[in-house]
Order: sequence, then structure tokens, then C-alpha cells
Amino acid sequence: MKLKIILNAALMSFLLLACKKNSEPLLLPVFGEKKLGNKDTIYHTVGEFNLTNQYRETITLNTVKNKIYVADFFFATCQSICPEMSKNLASVQKEFEDDNSFLILSHSVNPKHDTIEVLNDYSKVYGAKKNKWHFLTGNKKQIYDLAKNSYLVNAFEDDGSAEGFLHSELFLLVDKQGRIRGMYDGTDNASVVKLIADIKLLKTETSSF
Repeated sequence: MKLKIILNAALMSFLLLACKKNSEPLLLPVFGEKKLGNKDTIYHTVGEFNLTNQYRETITLNTVKNKIYVADFFFATCQSICPEMSKNLASVQKEFEDDNSFLILSHSVNPKHDTIEVLNDYSKVYGAKKNKWHFLTGNKKQIYDLAKNSYLVNAFEDDGSAEGFLHSELFLLVDKQGRIRGMYDGTDNASVVKLIADIKLLKTETSSF
């Protein structure tokens, strides 16, 4: 009889703990369209992609599986916002350089010019570490579609602009489930400080699920 009572109490404790975990609020917002499923909310997530980094390695969704990462868009010949963005990403990399569960993905919006060799040279300027900060090139349409449909930002060719390309200045924070959890001005130091703080907060959140 005592054993039965103990087992029932243990079962109740487990169920209460499970309910508590499932009901824990998200610490950061989730960006993008949300849909109601049978029991859970279905959030917008980053779609499939297949790109190449500065080391000729193929980078896909599998690369970022179960990892938190920051994504942005740039091009190597950009002289306006890109240098500041890349400098700030170098600061983010430094903060998490020993953290194997964190990555950075920088997507070129001018893949015709930004070859693997160009990206490799560019990555060295900002001290990008192998297996930590990936500079990506590939099919231009895929990159532009990825920006618009997955990361919810602009990236396109524009002959009317000073440099021929337009892209967002935002850094996108993506969680281990592929959901966008934050958008930050990559040219603003205070916003980058908040990004670093939110990455640490997100790591606390995801460790509890």
C-alpha cells in the first residue's frame, strides 16, 4: 500500500513538473506569422537553404540544427553600413567564441562578385573563426528569397542605389528551433549590446525545454 502511495505521488510530481515546463513563458518574442495547431502554436521558422561558405563547405539547415545563431546580409564591396555591421558581428563572435552551440551566418547579396575567394579574404579582415562565422554565397534568387521569406528582411539588387544593392541592416537572432527571436540594428552599438544579452537570455530559455 505504501509503495502504491509513493508511486502515485511520484507520478503526480512528474506530471506537475511536465505541465510547469510546458507552460513556461518564452523569454523573448517570436517574430513572423503564427498559426494554431491542434494543441500548440505553430511559429514561423527559417526554411531550407543550401549555400557555400568561405572554405568551400556546404552550409544547410543541418549546420545550424540545435544551435542558436545570428544571421545578416551584406556584400564585400559595400562601403556604407557593411563595415560597421561586420565589425559589430566580430564583437558578437568574441563574446561567444568558445561556445560550440552558437554560430553566425553572413549572406552575400552580390554572389556574382563575392566568390569563395573574395569571402575568404573578407572574413580574415574581421577575424572570422572557422566553424563559428560563415560567410555565404550561392544562388542569388535563393539568397534573396531566404531574406524575404525566412528572415523577413529586404535584400535585392537596385541599380538606383549608390552601390547597386540594398539590404537590411538588421541582425536576426534565431533559436534552436529555427524561430526568429530578435531583430537588432547591426550599425548601432547599444542594439548589439542588447543582442549579446538576448543571446545569453535565450540560452537560459532553451536549456529549460
